[in-house]
Amino acid sequence: MNRVTLDLWVGIFVAIGLGAILFLGLKVGNLGSSSVGETYRLEAKFDNIGGLKVRGAVKSAGVVVGRVAKISFDTENYLALVAMDIDKRYKFPRDTFATINTAGLLGEQYVGLEVGGDTVMLKDGDTIKKTQSAIVLEKLISQFMFDKAAGENGGGKK
Repeated sequence: MNRVTLDLWVGIFVAIGLGAILFLGLKVGNLGSSSVGETYRLEAKFDNIGGLKVRGAVKSAGVVVGRVAKISFDTENYLALVAMDIDKRYKFPRDTFATINTAGLLGEQYVGLEVGGDTVMLKDGDTIKKTQSAIVLEKLISQFMFDKAAGENGGGKK
């Protein structure tokens, strides 16, 4: 093999490697092309969304059924407004419950949809009324620590 052929093959393998790194980077960052076709928009208001991000997953029963499209702040009610694009294949009842969950102990946050029993389905532009905000781990730990300290200092039985 002469030098030119060897340089050509090295260049091809470097280009393939860079393409693979780019592909993996886009997949990890949820920036790649979405597999969701036609969608409809649902909204939900939360007291606290924690670390939820745009393009975060929307899951029901562990299955990704959509993506977070937009996060904004409602200045009238002082709540976070989350807009979600849901795949048209999936219909949810009007009494669906939306929660902010964490994948694992310190994983990324996503919106979980828990299905209700209503016969009327949500449609494009509807707002999910029943929501539960994210559990902030720091608040939970500090609350536990302060309750424990208060119990030791003044709440002991004699």
